[in-house]
Amino acid sequence: MTTYHVRHSTRYEYEVPVMHAHHFVHLRPRPLAHQTVHLTELEISPDARGIFRQRDYFGNDCDAIELLTTHDCLEVTARSVVSLVPSPLAEVDLGASPTWEQVVTQLKQDTKFLRERELGFDSPLVRRHALLQSYVSPSFPAGRPILQGVADLNRRIYDDFTYEPAATDVSTPLGKVMRERRGVCQDFAHVAIGCLRSVGLAARYVSGYLETTPPPGVPRLVGADASHAWASVFVPAIGWFDFDPTNGTLPSDRHITIGWGRDFSDVSPLKGVVVGGGNHRLSVGVDVIPKRESSEAPPANPSKPPTSGPPPPASV
Repeated sequence: MTTYHVRHSTRYEYEVPVMHAHHFVHLRPRPLAHQTVHLTELEISPDARGIFRQRDYFGNDCDAIELLTTHDCLEVTARSVVSLVPSPLAEVDLGASPTWEQVVTQLKQDTKFLRERELGFDSPLVRRHALLQSYVSPSFPAGRPILQGVADLNRRIYDDFTYEPAATDVSTPLGKVMRERRGVCQDFAHVAIGCLRSVGLAARYVSGYLETTPPPGVPRLVGADASHAWASVFVPAIGWFDFDPTNGTLPSDRHITIGWGRDFSDVSPLKGVVVGGGNHRLSVGVDVIPKRESSEAPPANPSKPPTSGPPPPASV
């Protein structure tokens, strides 16, 4: 078991004061069979008039906040302590899984999988595209076990796409990502999800964090980690099977799950509506520190913005 101290700070600096704001926050890690959440604390500045903790449609733990104090800066910081053990699905025999055609047929015919079938349709940021259909076909020839196909797709995205943070933002169309083969983890998760949905499978977007290790002899930079994203496919005989196309791996005990949805828009760390504000400047700092390294609590303010991960959306 590994215990992590996670700190995620988001700061908006506005051009003109904001008079009234509502925000929706997905920053609480989700309790899972292999993930124990010991605590999550939110710090909000300025003080919120109300913080309403709730569950969203997908069962994710989230918060709605209302700000009535006029402000030209908003900072939301979440501190969590989470323990993970290796996911048993990381050791599944990929070749022993049913064929992908069998899974497609079962999803269509078995009414007990109606909730899972919802994850097979288009969503706001992942829509069917001819490039997705063309790209996924080599990974799913007739009769191939579904998890072997997923593993092959996972490897191909890792090999074929270039990680380039400045190449995309949250509004970049998936077709452009497919043509240019560049982006960040958010984009690669969307590509994988779109590919799987193109062949009739159910796939979802998973938001969270990944423990990263600095090069030998280089100290860990405070605030230099980032949020992360990966994908998951539904197999009736197994359940939801996660895979990380950004790194070409299967998540185990270094991927901390916040929650999941149809795509990034369902689990954005922070989104909302503001009255006023004008243009704004956004900075984000994330620390994911294993217990063996956390002899003291992370500092109050990040010293460097994240170097990877999907960019959070701007408040509108």
